[in-house]
Amino acid sequence: MFDPSYILYFILVIGILVTIHELGHFIAAKLSGMRADVFCIGMGPRLFGYNKITGFTFGKLPEDWDGNGGIYTDYRISLLPIGGYVKILGMIDESLDAKNLSTEPQPWEFRSKNAMLKAFVLTAGVIMNVILAVGIFASIAFLQGDVQTRSTSIGFVEKGSLGERVGFKPGDKILTINGSQVYSWDNALTQLALKDFSEVRTVGIDRMGTKQNLTVSGEAILSTLSAKKDFGMTPTGIKTTIASVITLGPAGSAGLQAGDTITAIAGSLIASAQHLIEVVKENNDSAFVVEWVRNSKPFSSTIKPDEKGLIGVYPMNILGEKLYIHYSFLESVGQGFQKTGSSLMMFVSTVQQIFSGNIAAKQALGGPIKIAEMSKQSADLGIIPFLTLVAMLSITLAVMNILPIPALDGGHLLFVIIEAIIRKEVPLKVKVIFQQVGMVILLALMAFVLYNDIF
Repeated sequence: MFDPSYILYFILVIGILVTIHELGHFIAAKLSGMRADVFCIGMGPRLFGYNKITGFTFGKLPEDWDGNGGIYTDYRISLLPIGGYVKILGMIDESLDAKNLSTEPQPWEFRSKNAMLKAFVLTAGVIMNVILAVGIFASIAFLQGDVQTRSTSIGFVEKGSLGERVGFKPGDKILTINGSQVYSWDNALTQLALKDFSEVRTVGIDRMGTKQNLTVSGEAILSTLSAKKDFGMTPTGIKTTIASVITLGPAGSAGLQAGDTITAIAGSLIASAQHLIEVVKENNDSAFVVEWVRNSKPFSSTIKPDEKGLIGVYPMNILGEKLYIHYSFLESVGQGFQKTGSSLMMFVSTVQQIFSGNIAAKQALGGPIKIAEMSKQSADLGIIPFLTLVAMLSITLAVMNILPIPALDGGHLLFVIIEAIIRKEVPLKVKVIFQQVGMVILLALMAFVLYNDIF
């Protein structure tokens, strides 16, 4: 059965992002002495809105509505929750409305302002999206702090994983990455995945008392993350606990219960949930001894996997010794900028890899359905994951909008730069055609990501 909460969370996320973005344009326009006759959240037909002339009304306004020359703005909600816009007088925007641009520029119009003010208005939406991301990350850091796994030693390396291909082995202790000291497992993963994204990482390790270096390319990391995989490594100190047991399955019949900690299978000490899965797969054609602990008391039993090679448990990792980090206000702001910068670099690098052919576009791009799915999943996990998703999407929206694509902020900004260089306005007909081409490109992209979401 379809869950309507998917739509609700999608509208909530898009509403937050679009409102913040368009509010940036609107505030910048007002500060620059420009007028705007429409502030709209959503696209398509007007559902309802408010302005000082007609008050609160439902449905369309008259065709000749202009807010008395832009003095009054109509704040409206439109039918389709897929975007928004601020209609600034004297500017060719997504509406392609050029009927008022045949007259002399007025002091309150976009076209009458200098290049600096135009650029300020055009980039204000992107700036607001970045500020939103920084604010969310900083707030999370200040209110929640950070809990990290203290160990930097490797307890398990999954077969066929990036970690194994690089050369990591159980027992290795990660000391440095590109010369920076590593102080926790989370810090190690962050430096591997998010810093200097496209560069080769040199990882200093201690292997049985001998220091040596391993190298891993940024492209290999990006390809792994884009395929929704991880490094395939877990730290030492992890306890593998059973989250749930199929009562009539092999493990349930042997007496295993939810909450039990698996210590060994077939004589192999279990280092993580993934390790447990691997050991069971390796021995799925015969019975083996499973050892576990319950309330500090050891148990063991011989278990034979079922016809599918499973023993009927859902394992999870319980992290070992933790490192608690508390941030001051200024440190939290620094964390906000750092995480925003890291997320920005990861997104830009992903786009570069798509254009270079290293990552398939259908693998990396998502549309409304994917956003709705991610919104619902993150909301189910709690407010922090949900806000983190909003911050990540805000960064994505900022980058996409600043690209020099027709109909986007970057496309408008391109014309401003050109006009500043040639010292005259680009012909109106050229701007309209440019916008029309941009609308076709955007509609084609939306069709592609929607098709990709469905299939």
